[in-house]
Amino acid sequence: MILGLRVAAIVMAAVVSTSVMAQTTGTLPPQPPPYGVAPSPPPPGTGEFSSNEVIDAGHRFFGGVSHGLAMVVEKAVSQWGLPNGYILGQEASGAFVGGLRYGDGTLYTRNAGDLRVFWQGPSVGFDAGADGARTMMLVYNLPQVGAIFDRFGGINGSAYFIGGFGMTALTANNIVVVPIRSGIGLRLGANLGYLKFTDTPTWNPF
Repeated sequence: MILGLRVAAIVMAAVVSTSVMAQTTGTLPPQPPPYGVAPSPPPPGTGEFSSNEVIDAGHRFFGGVSHGLAMVVEKAVSQWGLPNGYILGQEASGAFVGGLRYGDGTLYTRNAGDLRVFWQGPSVGFDAGADGARTMMLVYNLPQVGAIFDRFGGINGSAYFIGGFGMTALTANNIVVVPIRSGIGLRLGANLGYLKFTDTPTWNPF
């Protein structure tokens, strides 16, 4: 009888001790969410912009023609994740088999400040027309702001047209730039080309 009481006391002491340690040290594993409740999406990492931040900036930039912007941004986020920079600017382009594009804007980053940028580039393909449009570019994997000054070539199969907006993707040195353009002058032709970013304006597209 006495031995049984001692065993019961030891077991109770061990349970109480474990409970107290869990409360004071936080060693209990996190509990899973209730059945049927989706976990919250992870917050943006250091230096990244959330999709809501990008969409809000785009709405202010494009104004009344921004109705389809959210769908395009969500498509980009689903494919490349959250950007750590974006460019807002204006550009003009024209093509008849061979084409040229010129633009300027500002690169916005969360931790490295803002930077004025210019871009220009040629294209060749089954493409004709001219346009002038506001352009938003999402930038991924940018290690530092100066890395934007490079030539970015197109990614095959990356052209989309959703809700009045067109989206393509360009890449160089693991950096991905996703131009988003709106309006009638979209000109998503079948072409091959690149964009060259510079810190000063130039007429030389090469």
